[in-house]
Amino acid sequence: MIEMKVAGIALDAVTRSPIVLLKDGSDRRALPIYIGQEQAKSIIGALENQRPPRPLTHDLLTNILDAWEMSLSKVVIHSLQDNTFYAVLCLTKGEETREVDCRPSDAIALALRTGSPIWVMEEVIADASIPVDRDADEEEREAFRNFIANLRPEDFIERDRHQSSES
Repeated sequence: MIEMKVAGIALDAVTRSPIVLLKDGSDRRALPIYIGQEQAKSIIGALENQRPPRPLTHDLLTNILDAWEMSLSKVVIHSLQDNTFYAVLCLTKGEETREVDCRPSDAIALALRTGSPIWVMEEVIADASIPVDRDADEEEREAFRNFIANLRPEDFIERDRHQSSES
């Protein structure tokens, strides 16, 4: 799993649908997830630390978790099926942990309110992420090509001997 942060909300240029954009820690990959208008408003409100006069749905759920002495340890976006993302809330109370099915947009809105981490499975990122820093990606590919080009059989023998002596 890879921890992601909310980079912001964007609008699809064609459909004008909101998209929440998650980025990895190195800002190399971004994961765009289409969401509803209400979830977009809720995420923006959390990003801007807005406090409504009365609790809205995600604020209410956060208040319920607090009242029942439960915490949101993390959210996990675990799969992508037929262009639909799936997520779970990982809730804890004492030593007990439960996973609750959730839309990613709701999970993200709750994670922002509770300061909980947002994790995404590697296969979801591989299937749906977009590169953000193409220059860094190319530099990394070039460095790897150079590494491979300069490898000698002796390097493997030396490494194998070193690992055997550590055992």
